[in-house]
Amino acid sequence: MPSAEILASGVFWSVATIAAYLAARTLYRRLPRWWLSPLLVAPALLLAAALATRVGYESYIRGTHWLMLALGPATVAFALPIYEYRAAIRRYWPVLLIGVVVGSSLAIGSAWGLASLFGLSDALRLSLLPRSMSMPFALIVSGGIGGVPDLTAVFVVATAVIGVAVGEVLLRWLPLRSTVARGSLFGMGAHGAGVAKATEIGGEEGSIAGLVMILSGVANVLAAPLVVLLLG
Repeated sequence: MPSAEILASGVFWSVATIAAYLAARTLYRRLPRWWLSPLLVAPALLLAAALATRVGYESYIRGTHWLMLALGPATVAFALPIYEYRAAIRRYWPVLLIGVVVGSSLAIGSAWGLASLFGLSDALRLSLLPRSMSMPFALIVSGGIGGVPDLTAVFVVATAVIGVAVGEVLLRWLPLRSTVARGSLFGMGAHGAGVAKATEIGGEEGSIAGLVMILSGVANVLAAPLVVLLLG
């Protein structure tokens, strides 16, 4: 077993995180099931490693914080497929805009309503509000409205996994033949994981999903103060 100094170092947990993700992604490519998503398998592997080595969350996040910061620049990469399918986006922008507004409103309203129904604390409720945004946007909004960004990160991952699973079921049962409908379904309901799933279906679906995810994130960042004021 590595020494205590190595286990507490950021290098060890950074390498472990990347290795866990690569292993989880390899498994998912061979067995593409929603419950084998890297968003579930990689954290499970890391949790098992942390429990086995008795390393606390503070040590882990301190060493891997740079990975979280890298999410922002990574989101910009979605601009490339969006540019490639710009003609379709120009054609359908009114529908996409309406979908972003309605989807964001439902996501925020349902999160707040359920949290209030179950009597969750204000910190938990505010942490839940950005659950349907991609991680970089969600963390910004959570910190700005008084939530706990670390909790929000967990809610975002859970929403992504559940969103992909539900999206697969909906595609089997609903006659969604439009690339815009299929892409928007995953981009709004499962953000980053949804974009990856939509890209598996088709290039245009992936681009639409990426656009919806980014538009939703930007819109929610701008509207966050007003939302908190209205819900408060």
